[in-house]
Amino acid sequence: MISRRQLRIKTLQTLYAFYNTEDRTVPKAEKELLHNIQKAYDLYNSIFVLLIDIANYAESRIDLARKKLVPSREDLHPNTRFIEAELIEQLRNADQLTRYVEARKISWVNYPELIKELHAAIMADEVFREYMDADSVSFSDEVKLFTHLLTVVIYPNENLEQALEEQSIYWTDDLEYMISMVIKTLKRFKPDGSNEKPLLDLFKNPENKKVPEDKEFAIELLRKSIANKEEYIGYIKSHTKNWDLERIAFMDILIMQMAIAEFICFSSIPTKVTLNEYLEISKIYSTSKSNVFINGVLDKVAMQLKENKKIRKTGRGLIGEFDDKEKN
Repeated sequence: MISRRQLRIKTLQTLYAFYNTEDRTVPKAEKELLHNIQKAYDLYNSIFVLLIDIANYAESRIDLARKKLVPSREDLHPNTRFIEAELIEQLRNADQLTRYVEARKISWVNYPELIKELHAAIMADEVFREYMDADSVSFSDEVKLFTHLLTVVIYPNENLEQALEEQSIYWTDDLEYMISMVIKTLKRFKPDGSNEKPLLDLFKNPENKKVPEDKEFAIELLRKSIANKEEYIGYIKSHTKNWDLERIAFMDILIMQMAIAEFICFSSIPTKVTLNEYLEISKIYSTSKSNVFINGVLDKVAMQLKENKKIRKTGRGLIGEFDDKEKN
């Protein structure tokens, strides 16, 4: 479920923290990296819990209205389409979600005002009102509604962002991606509830190997970036002769350091893929001018490494990936 880009970002965050703490060791950094990755999966599960809690709050409001001393006709005959949505019911009964939430102690109990605010925003949403007033709705309509609510109502909420920051310093960075994964998950649900394991696993095909390949990738990327720092910095220096290294943004150096580690140590990843991935990450985590600078330096480093036979790519479509450039 977690993408290679997210793993690169998690590794970059861990590397940044590693170089900004005095009591640093590689084992501690690896532990922090795995904790950071696991917390991202906590957020994925937390979003499902948030949907359930909003529906539960809506149900409690309906129950209170029914218990009024002088209830109105609407109080006695409320529209329960939202709280009885099959998607919500499937989430409530999802053993996989329940077990994880209980094990990791995931809860929004400390954020009642956020639940109340999100509920009010949903009730006021035009698409939601149209859904509630429709003569009939299908399971597909439920999926479309919750996709809309997640992207248009829940994701932009400022108080949600604040609540996430209080729970994890990285969660606000993860939110957009994890919401996209929640939506992807909801689209996998079946109207008859026959999907026994509807939630996505943290790592792809974790049962195929003792250590999942993506988990291995992140740990190895962190290790190589740290262990070979001086060598990689040397490559950067050789192609920034007109620059004092101290004038280069620290995050730019870390991004290039990781990219070079990937060039050299990961034979199955095409160099162009690595270059494109770190350029995209630099747009988020570095300065506005970093993208062009990093692109220029890494392109020169990659050519140097190729000439020195330091880049050795194996696998279908990878051998000779620089041949076209060498011929020009």
